Amino acid sequence: MKRLMLGNEAVARGAYEAGVKVSSAYPGTPSTEINENIAGYEDIYCEWAPNEKVAVEVALGSAVAGARSMACMKHVGLNVAADPYYTAAYTGVNAGLVVVVADDPGMHSSQNEQDTRMHAKAAHTPCLDPSNSQECKDFMKIALEISEKYDTPVILRLTTRIAHARTIVELGEREAVELRPYKRDIKKFVSMPGNMRGRHIFVEDRENRLAEEANTMSINRIEWVDRSVGVITSGAAYNYVREAMPNASVLKLGLAYPMPRKLIEEFAAGVDELYVIEDMEPFYEETIKSWGIKCSGKDKTGVQGELFAETIASKFMDKPEPGPMETQSIPVRPPVLCPGCPHRGLYYILGKLKLTVCSDIGCYTLGALPPLSGVDTCVCMGASIGMAHGMEKARGKEQAKNTVAVLGDSTFCHSGITGLLNMMYNRSVGTVIIADNSITGMTGHQHNPSTGFDIHGNVAPQLNLEKLCEAMGIEHVVVVDPYDVKKLEAVLREETSRDELSVIISRRPCALIVKQPNIPFVCDKDKCKKCGMCMKIGCPAIRKTADGVEVDPTQCVGCGLCSTICPFGALNAKGE
Repeated sequence: MKRLMLGNEAVARGAYEAGVKVSSAYPGTPSTEINENIAGYEDIYCEWAPNEKVAVEVALGSAVAGARSMACMKHVGLNVAADPYYTAAYTGVNAGLVVVVADDPGMHSSQNEQDTRMHAKAAHTPCLDPSNSQECKDFMKIALEISEKYDTPVILRLTTRIAHARTIVELGEREAVELRPYKRDIKKFVSMPGNMRGRHIFVEDRENRLAEEANTMSINRIEWVDRSVGVITSGAAYNYVREAMPNASVLKLGLAYPMPRKLIEEFAAGVDELYVIEDMEPFYEETIKSWGIKCSGKDKTGVQGELFAETIASKFMDKPEPGPMETQSIPVRPPVLCPGCPHRGLYYILGKLKLTVCSDIGCYTLGALPPLSGVDTCVCMGASIGMAHGMEKARGKEQAKNTVAVLGDSTFCHSGITGLLNMMYNRSVGTVIIADNSITGMTGHQHNPSTGFDIHGNVAPQLNLEKLCEAMGIEHVVVVDPYDVKKLEAVLREETSRDELSVIISRRPCALIVKQPNIPFVCDKDKCKKCGMCMKIGCPAIRKTADGVEVDPTQCVGCGLCSTICPFGALNAKGE
């Protein structure tokens, strides 16, 4: 049977067919759909973990116990999971362990560009790089087989275009894979220095053996055509090379690391001019040049952003890139908080009070954009709390009274708890705001430990944020509805003025998952004074006109925030 599948969906199918038993993940675009699809296979236990470090530890424990296992995340998630992953490279596994990581060239939904192949090399572990959905499925099985043959965790690296593109996949049946026996082995699995010195020797030998086998692996293949030009490539870039340079000979690397030196030397000797065309960093190119092989690549494309067929054709084939008349002009749609978003009221008040806001990764990061313009810093998951604490320690209590840390409920569970504990332990007098919209919003409404539901939507134990904060010894924990902007302002003024640590839980469910009144508001033009106050909240349903403002009834969800802001009572629910 054949089916059109997303790359992420195909990875899940590959895990199912290869006999994976346990999958743990933290949602992050462009990897989110992998575990969401795995949840549809009853033969696989899957879960949302609080963060990527936990996900890898769960998968490693399962693999050591004898079950084929996997963890899924986006590229920055591997930074969080690097601690267990790098040591797992030393301890090895038992049953197969694959960590699926989705990179994001062009930063479509990420705070940086990061090449996971670099992590694979640093950890001395193999990395596979599929070019379409069929390979996503097939490479999952190959990765598990490599993991078991070489006693190593393996990275399956996707990029945004592979993760989110649909191509045809040939489906197969699930392989019956028995649990491997678990054998207690202290020298292997207890990572004390004395034990790991010996394991480091094993890692080096393993890497050399795998590099030798890479020369004959079927996933590394030469496609001979015109030998005047040869291209070494992999992943999404392979598709663009084939489109832009159909007559070029190509060495396609399915195993991104370790690289097949003999095969590359053979290919390089067989072409007149050699190019290396790869996403992101000059990972292949630098290694190939270090072997004394003449080639070029990043000198033509640079290291920033995505590669496309048009770019490759213009840089390597001297073909002009399409002009403005040859490409379709698509209107730019900047990201905004949704109509009815509970974060809008929060950021409106934060801006009104002119507070310094250390934010985090999530929907609430959009509060940085005009007209709210309410974010001063955003670095990574959990950094809001640590940075607000650092500002206080650098500039004193007065800075703390003008600074707040903002992060979501999912992000708080991911990386915020330890930061808050640090503030309490080190006598901070700052204010932390947990923007609790009762879901992991930006990645598509996944559950987390604070929502009360698991990945399947079943009722699960629910973390009580208030009690957790109180258990840390924080005496001032206040819950407020961000739609009630008057109370929210009063609470913010009171809590930021304290000489003690306080937590404000700004709680209202995401407007996309809890039904809003859906009674569109209208503007009474007789009452409207054109003051522009309603425009300051940045609601996409409100637009300025020559004679006042209008509310788009197709976007308005009836949250009423604009009515609360309007000083003249010009905005009201339709019919009131």
